[in-house]
Amino acid sequence: MALFRLLAWFLRDRRGVVAPLFAVTIVPIIGAVGVAVDYSRANAARTAMQAALDATALMLSKEAQALTETQLQQKATEYFLAQFKHPDAVPASIKVKPSLSSPAPGSFVLDVSATADVNTTFMRLFNDLFGDSDKIKIGSTSEVVWGMKRIELALALDNTGSMMGNKLSELKKAAKKLVETLSAAAKKNDDVKIAIIPFATDVNVKLNADSYKLEWLKWDDWDAANYNEVTTGFGYNQKTVRVPKDHKEWNGCVQDRDKDPNLNYDVSDVAPNTAKKQTLFPAHQASNCPVSILPLVDVHANGTQGLVDKIDSMKATGNTNVTIGLVWAWHALTRTSPLMEASDPKNDLDKVIILLTDGENTQNRFSNKTSAIDRRTEAACANVKKAGIKIYTIRVLDGNASLLRNCATRPEMYYDVQNADQLSDVFKDIAQNLANLRLSK
Repeated sequence: MALFRLLAWFLRDRRGVVAPLFAVTIVPIIGAVGVAVDYSRANAARTAMQAALDATALMLSKEAQALTETQLQQKATEYFLAQFKHPDAVPASIKVKPSLSSPAPGSFVLDVSATADVNTTFMRLFNDLFGDSDKIKIGSTSEVVWGMKRIELALALDNTGSMMGNKLSELKKAAKKLVETLSAAAKKNDDVKIAIIPFATDVNVKLNADSYKLEWLKWDDWDAANYNEVTTGFGYNQKTVRVPKDHKEWNGCVQDRDKDPNLNYDVSDVAPNTAKKQTLFPAHQASNCPVSILPLVDVHANGTQGLVDKIDSMKATGNTNVTIGLVWAWHALTRTSPLMEASDPKNDLDKVIILLTDGENTQNRFSNKTSAIDRRTEAACANVKKAGIKIYTIRVLDGNASLLRNCATRPEMYYDVQNADQLSDVFKDIAQNLANLRLSK
């Protein structure tokens, strides 16, 4: 009887159930915590991967267009591995894949993706539950898109006698290709404007038959050099006087402005003022007058034919005065007289000068001494950069390399061309450098 009571009591007692229940439930609890830990480690590795990909894509985009597929792959891998050092990623599993495309002329898309394995710590204990769970595969991608900002560009192009032959023909070819590339990138009015400034000792500003009427011209020197002798009276009353020729006979050339001791008008963009003669531009009947300048042209609104025709019309003549070419390119990019086609400066607008020459300074209005003219060029370069305008400089075979290198906004914006047929590649490179990068994702 006592035995039956003891057995009944044992069957009614539930205290022993806790241990087996805990043993059953602890397995999925540990598994869930383990999965959370492993996925947290994988997510941290993926975050580091994304940061490394973003940095890789931005660095690679600066040179991507110039690389072959093999070089692009090699550079992408090198850049990524230098950035991605997460300890949980298995080094042997890391794979990087770059892809460069050009959906439209002048615009580019660089995609860089990567994958890697992260070894699990807890999940591998539950292979029966999670399958093959020794590792978690992670991956990410980064995309950099770049294309032209709004651009106002002035091409200051050496048209001196030394450019005759292959150099001028290659320059024309390269300049027209640049115009074509930038035009293709213009999607609406005001996206791209281009001016052509051929220069020798002077520049030619005769844009139409009435240009001689422009108020900012100064005629003193021209009148003194261009005249007819007129004789009046007879005998003792006869006298001969010099009568300036009709200003309509002016061929369009102007020289450097006056060198004021303080303001240096020859290297400034100060607007001409009829009440202050030294600010005006001296008309000059140069025997070697280059073709006339072409102020800014909106390539989307007006097309490129005028630019192409102007480039084709360039001829090699006269001596070299880099200063005047640079300063008139500056005039073309501002809204002050004498040229007023430019837009007001804005954050989305780049104002750029490409200055090309093939020789040293040999003549300006004031001197035939190279060192003296170089000092005027140096001053003009400093003033243009101070005004926020970017300068690319190109030396073709000859010229003062140091002067042009220092004139460029940055050292890499200076090009030393040893063969004229390299000009097309140089202008192509500049066109792409004018692009602005933006990280897409």
